[in-house]
Amino acid sequence: MTGVYKADLVAAYNRHAEERDQAGTAEWKVREREHFLKTLRKNDTRTLLEVGSGPGRDGLFFASAGLEVVCTDQSPEMVRICREKGLQAEVRSFDDLGFPDQSFDAVYALNCLLHVPKAGLPAALKEIRRVMKPDGLLYMGVYGGRDSEGVWEQDFYEPKRFFAMYTDENLLKAVSSLFRIVYFDTVSQGEGNPHFQSLILQPRQ
Repeated sequence: MTGVYKADLVAAYNRHAEERDQAGTAEWKVREREHFLKTLRKNDTRTLLEVGSGPGRDGLFFASAGLEVVCTDQSPEMVRICREKGLQAEVRSFDDLGFPDQSFDAVYALNCLLHVPKAGLPAALKEIRRVMKPDGLLYMGVYGGRDSEGVWEQDFYEPKRFFAMYTDENLLKAVSSLFRIVYFDTVSQGEGNPHFQSLILQPRQ
């Protein structure tokens, strides 16, 4: 991820960390994480890395379900809030997670990889795969349904955030060289809005 996009993203999320911590969780997001938890239990999962954890709501959900959770986020303020909740949390970047190879049974990445420029997505996915066990599971959730890339000029966050979106077909192509697709579904966000793309992936051997 280029330096200017990363710096602006960190500044935006630092500024809105407390606000995001106070916000509720949409019902469809609750269903998404519950579905992934059921899948993890079938896979005998014990350790989970959350990438782009934000204030730790989902990390706390998985920890409460008995998993050993490590949260990472590029925003120091988000990491601070995670730690205040008793979660293990580190300031880390998508493309430099800093953990040993095959450290985790699973990785959870909800609405964070959409901030990675398309040219940088393979490196970010390769880094995620590196820290996963060979039979591990990755949850990847992003918004898309159409192809676009750039700073969202209508964003009410300051600095405005960078987003990369894919059609369903192009997203599946983008992940399939490194991961086998276990599950794919979409969730409507209302007419005229990008839909949510939900994937569960397993590393290709």
